[in-house]
Formats: sequence, C-alpha cells, structure tokens
Amino acid sequence: MNVLIIYAHPNPMSFTKAILDNFVKGVREAGHRYEIIDLYKTKFNPVFQDMDFSFFVDEELPKDLLQQMNLRKLIIELAGNPLKRFIARRLIKNKSDEDIIKLIKSQHPKDVLSQQKKVAEADVLVFITQVFWMHFPALVKGWMERVLTYGFAYKLNEAGWKGDPDGRIPLLKIKKAVIMQPTFFNEKVYREKGFKASMEKTIDDWSLKYPGIESVDHLYFHSIIAVTAETRKKYLELAYLKGKEL
Repeated sequence: MNVLIIYAHPNPMSFTKAILDNFVKGVREAGHRYEIIDLYKTKFNPVFQDMDFSFFVDEELPKDLLQQMNLRKLIIELAGNPLKRFIARRLIKNKSDEDIIKLIKSQHPKDVLSQQKKVAEADVLVFITQVFWMHFPALVKGWMERVLTYGFAYKLNEAGWKGDPDGRIPLLKIKKAVIMQPTFFNEKVYREKGFKASMEKTIDDWSLKYPGIESVDHLYFHSIIAVTAETRKKYLELAYLKGKEL
C-alpha cells in the first residue's frame, strides 16, 4: 500500500514526533511504501489565498451561480494594481464564458496541485499531530481547506448548491485514514464531556468520510503529560503496531 503521512509539530523532540517515528517503523517493516509531509519543514502555507477560489470555478456549476460570481469582474479585481487590471481587461475582452472558466482553472496554486497529486496516489492517509481546541492545529486544518478542494475531494449536485448537505458527491478513492493525536486531558474527560464525539463528527465524518474515505481510525494518546513512563511506552508500541498492521 501507499501510505501518505501528514505530520505537524514544531518540536523535533516531542512525543508526537516519537509517535511518528514508531508508526513509520511499523509501516516500513510491513513493506508498505510511505511518504511523510512535514508541514513545518516544508513551510506549507495554510492560509486560503485569492487563487484558491479558482477551484470553485467549474463548467458543471449551475449557470445562475456562475452569473452571480461575475467571473470577468473577478479576474480584473484579482489582477492587482491598475496596470495589471488593464492587462486583464485586454486579455479577457474577446473570450467566451468557457474560455474564462478555462483561464481561471489554469491558475490553480501549484503548491496545492502538488499536494493533491500525493493524496490521489495514496491508499491510506495518516494524520499525526496534537489536539488544538478539540481539532487539528491551524497548519493541518489549513492544509485540509486548501488541498481537499471542490473538484478534487468532492463536488455538489443541484441540491448541494442549495445548501443540502446530502448533495455532496464524494470523489476521494482512499480506503482508510488514520489519525493519531496526543491529548492533554484524560480519556474520561474526552468521553464524558463529549470531546471525543464532537471531534470525530467534525474530523472523521464531515472532513474525511464525507469526501469519500471509506473508514477512519482515530487514536488518542490521552493525558500525555500526566501519564507514567510505562504508559507512554505502551502508546509508542501501539503506534508501531498500527503502522505494521495497516
């Protein structure tokens, strides 16, 4: 299998890094191919940019929505300074609506396209990172927002464009996702306060299963600061076995 690992932690001596190392050891021993995308080392930009909107321009969009988007004006406004806007006006002057759509789609950010190629080739998608505000850190959340785009991870039918959540068409062909996150709070808190249920609804169901990933295995390494050294050792053994038994 081809395993793509999205990793994010700024501290190379963190327990999160130890989880990564042990998971990779298991994956390697199992004979799987793998790639690690270290979002801090690669300096991936998690901020949704102007040109990221180009992913939402598609020939299959309802015509009334395309008219509302006013693509010609959008191209001119996004061009920048007055000289660039002048050039943009000249560029699109005699182009058809179909030509305008093709022009906008040609502007997909290259850093996103590179990430999407890796995702498209993966059988298993793995996230190894800490918990921030009962979700992923902003760097990982931004990666998801920019990479799992319209036209790549999902599309919408007519009902979807009218706000029906069942109108989303999943496009991802990934068999499985694995999430491994050290936590500050203990397992009882996650279970009784609803943290676990809310995270799995938001991340597992709506962010990963909804665009087509068949199953999600979400592992928590609870209360990492407070547990004993023996418990931390067991956590690392679990990470290793998870990689080996994919």
